[in-house]
Amino acid sequence: MGQGQGQEQGQGQGSRERLGERIRPDGGVVLLTVECQQGVVGPDSALPELAAAARASGALRNVARLVDAAHEADVQVIHAVAERRTDGRGANNNARLFRAAARLPVQQHSGSAAVRIAEPVRVADEDLVVRRLHGLSPLAGTDVGPLLRNLGCRTLIVTGVSANVAVPNAVFDAVNLGYTVVVPGDAIAGVPADYTPAMIRHTLALVATITTTDEVLGCWKLPRSSGPAVSRG
Repeated sequence: MGQGQGQEQGQGQGSRERLGERIRPDGGVVLLTVECQQGVVGPDSALPELAAAARASGALRNVARLVDAAHEADVQVIHAVAERRTDGRGANNNARLFRAAARLPVQQHSGSAAVRIAEPVRVADEDLVVRRLHGLSPLAGTDVGPLLRNLGCRTLIVTGVSANVAVPNAVFDAVNLGYTVVVPGDAIAGVPADYTPAMIRHTLALVATITTTDEVLGCWKLPRSSGPAVSRG
């Protein structure tokens, strides 16, 4: 299999039609946002370089656009949040990443502002927010997998951060569980900035359909209607 095989971005009408079929609002599609929380991508992030990349690249804004469109199209949204108890109970310490995170000046403590979904991403009443206290994956060992099954999910759209760790974990785990995965490449971010397109091209494109935010929005284009009031998660 070639490194770019499976990547459908910009490949013409046939690819757009296949994408549209996979992500039909009534066809078992779910939108997942990964760690789009204030303590990760907000102004007071524990990871300022990642937060800057998510904003400068437009990825965070594109996540917000996708979430708004999902609300309008009646597509289920799940927000996957990483957090930690103040006493650290149950948290991993078996990798350098976890030990470094435990020493950061901003902690993703349960109930704190750091684990609230960051602007401009909006949380609607019908959204599901799944919080994990351990590990690297938004799916493995969390409620996301059972929720996807109960929702009748067939295709999972993965967005958020980071392209270094959590996003590829989400993609691989979803594929291993039998879901078709779609990744809008302009709605994920990592560090350094040039790592994200390399990860997409050489890894994610092998297992997921790579597309753009605009292409997803085009597939979900619906007459505008008044939607439910939104609340901050």
